[in-house]
Amino acid sequence: MALADPALEPPLCVDLDGTLVRSDLLLESVLRLVKRNPLYLICLPLWLARGKAAFKSEIAARVKLDPALLPYHRELIEWLEAERGRGRELWLCTASDARLADAVARHLGLFTGVLASNARLNLAGERKAEALAARFGREAFDYCGNEERDLAVWRTARAAIVVTTRRSLAREVERHVPVARTFATPSHPLRSLLRAMRPHQWVKNALVLVPLLTAHQLGDPALLARGLLAVAAFCLCASSVYVINDLLDVEADRAHPRKAQRPFAAGDLSLGAGLALAAALLAAAAPVAALLPGRFELALAGYLALTVAYSVRLKRVLVIDAVALAGLYTLRIIAGAGAAGVALSFWLLLFSVFLFLSLALVKRYAELDALRRQQRLQVAGRGYRVDDLAVLQSFGTAAGYLSVLVLALYINSPEVAALYRHPKAIWMLCVLELYWVSRVWMTAHRGGMHDDPVVYALRDRVSLGLGLVAAITLLIAT
Repeated sequence: MALADPALEPPLCVDLDGTLVRSDLLLESVLRLVKRNPLYLICLPLWLARGKAAFKSEIAARVKLDPALLPYHRELIEWLEAERGRGRELWLCTASDARLADAVARHLGLFTGVLASNARLNLAGERKAEALAARFGREAFDYCGNEERDLAVWRTARAAIVVTTRRSLAREVERHVPVARTFATPSHPLRSLLRAMRPHQWVKNALVLVPLLTAHQLGDPALLARGLLAVAAFCLCASSVYVINDLLDVEADRAHPRKAQRPFAAGDLSLGAGLALAAALLAAAAPVAALLPGRFELALAGYLALTVAYSVRLKRVLVIDAVALAGLYTLRIIAGAGAAGVALSFWLLLFSVFLFLSLALVKRYAELDALRRQQRLQVAGRGYRVDDLAVLQSFGTAAGYLSVLVLALYINSPEVAALYRHPKAIWMLCVLELYWVSRVWMTAHRGGMHDDPVVYALRDRVSLGLGLVAAITLLIAT
């Protein structure tokens, strides 16, 4: 159906959540509120008991979203701009609270007016249909929406503009009202779900097998099976926490040049789907962990608690964030020892703390260096400033070199003489690590470091080559 001269056309009413914006502002606001103070989880059901309108109003009164960072449906906005340029009246009509809707309308500068929820009225479904019919007249407006709940509004409209990836919805709308135009939203749900789980990060969970390797028990089939179960539990648990982290950090991610492409930040995956995915992954990790000793379960619970604390608060605290990241790596090693029932080496723990503290600091250094090159002064959602670069570099290189010192002291200890036939060969590891740590920090200093050192190491041929030489060295020494 072709639309006529805009001067003769009725107003075009546009929905906000899932239509104009590829997200849900209520869920975004709730997550932002909980991130600021988890104690708000106690208040949420009390507010909801007073009705959804009051619930939205209480949250909107405490949360400020930056409308410039929201994931807008660009094709739709371009069309709306063209309609506005031709003289057509546009109205933003949404179930979101008026404070949030007004902020979006002011930012876009497209709308004649805004109709939205307030503390007494939840403008959704039938109520929205009644409000639009009362203001513009029945079949005297066109409506742009994206879901089944909008059918109540479309039935009272002259024509429908449908924003969806599902042809079935457009066919259902056509049964009630002419469809003037459809806009497809880019959607690859399975790919987005997999990206949200960050499977490339699962390589970190190989650290769970390190206690078996250093104890020379990796060849024991029973212990190896327990180790692999522990790795699987960690992969599921870690992916759950990655999803939670991305949900809580969605606004800060949108301000980041690379993280803005993450599924939740970009609007490729709904926040509701993210909450369901996080719960499902955690539920899947529990029975796997239950097959392993209690010490492993305690370590996994500690990892979960620390990662949630990191996502909610610790990542914004200067230096503590890097210490927490180093602790998360070390907890994997502790969990691996618990799963296999092997003794935990003091040397291994100390080495892990210093090495991963260095990598955590190089991660922060890379983020700050990227901002410096963009002439920005501070990392969004972090406690660092660009002028901290030199201090971070000194802290990080010192931690990396201390890990080399710990390795050297370990090689000279009685434990090595008992485990290896040619312990002197292991001294090569000190040379390899010293070179690698130095190279990592030189790469970061020159702006070539990925903001995740693990990704850098997996893609860097020199790092992979050094790893191969290290493995051969250990084989020679055994």
